[in-house]
Amino acid sequence: MKPVVSIIMGSTSDLKVMEKAAAFFNEMEIPFEMNALSAHRTPEEVEKFAKSAATRGLKVIIAGAGMAAHLPGVIAAMTTLPVIGVPINASLDGMDALLAIVQMPPGIPVATVGINGALNAAILSAQMIATGDENMAKKITDYKESLKQKIVKANEELSQVKYKFKTN
Repeated sequence: MKPVVSIIMGSTSDLKVMEKAAAFFNEMEIPFEMNALSAHRTPEEVEKFAKSAATRGLKVIIAGAGMAAHLPGVIAAMTTLPVIGVPINASLDGMDALLAIVQMPPGIPVATVGINGALNAAILSAQMIATGDENMAKKITDYKESLKQKIVKANEELSQVKYKFKTN
């Protein structure tokens, strides 16, 4: 089994956020790899990873980083694959990471999800893969239908909650 998505984090302290992407990929049966690389501490390894990603069969890269959060942009500068940045709330409520990731110069785009939004990054990755994969498109459709069903069920449960002045 070869990975089609790579989950990269600046430090293993980011795992508690990034594991949400891993769990989603597991559920969707999308082969993935997961590694820690640092734009500042291991720049040579980041370069090697980014420059070989496409030839290794990867389709999408998710890069999570906190504070200065250069990792997603550095990777995006060295590959033509889509890179999705996940700002990690490590300081300043994650705003420093969000701004560092989203404010990329022209020509080096990084798709960016919300702070600690690894699950959305995984869903977006799957949607990108689904553009050329009918089976994956069906899985995403089913997943989104399950989200709708959770709300339908929640409303059924809420209808059973009684208050004197509740009208529904």
